[in-house]
Amino acid sequence: MPQIIKNQAIVDDDWLVVRAAEDGSLPPPHALPAGKVLVPFSYWKASRDTLPGVRTKQQIGVWLAPDDEPADLVVDFDEIALIAIDFPVFRDGRGYSIARLLRERYGYKGEIRAIGDVLHDQLAYLSRCGFDAFALRADKDIQYALRAFGELTVHYQTANDEKLPLFRRRGAAGAAA
Repeated sequence: MPQIIKNQAIVDDDWLVVRAAEDGSLPPPHALPAGKVLVPFSYWKASRDTLPGVRTKQQIGVWLAPDDEPADLVVDFDEIALIAIDFPVFRDGRGYSIARLLRERYGYKGEIRAIGDVLHDQLAYLSRCGFDAFALRADKDIQYALRAFGELTVHYQTANDEKLPLFRRRGAAGAAA
């Protein structure tokens, strides 16, 4: 079974990412593979009325492409178990913004998973934006990737995990002393 990093620990991944075939086709909801599936957002939109009839909420996740609008998924938060954000290439940073929007603007509390071309160098930054699970690229060492979370210990700017910039934190610490 493949493994992912979730909440900074290595765990088995029991989700299957459903992607379109070379001809662009996807199976109908009743023909999806057994188990938990992460389906493209376009597929979810087209099948949102029938998919919950063949799968439970705990078996359905949605993945967003870089050009998908996260606001369009807000009404479905209660219908899905997790949201994944696809990184087709590591240098495409739109997924960072999507995660921050989901967490900060839309209040999503569930799992946000990075999928696709996910590398060690990105993990700490992805985590700061609201990701809590990471499916690394298959050719990368997951044990080595765990180091990413301890490599940066001080952050200057605000993010999902730190609401005050460093100068405000230093000022507050000085005032308290």
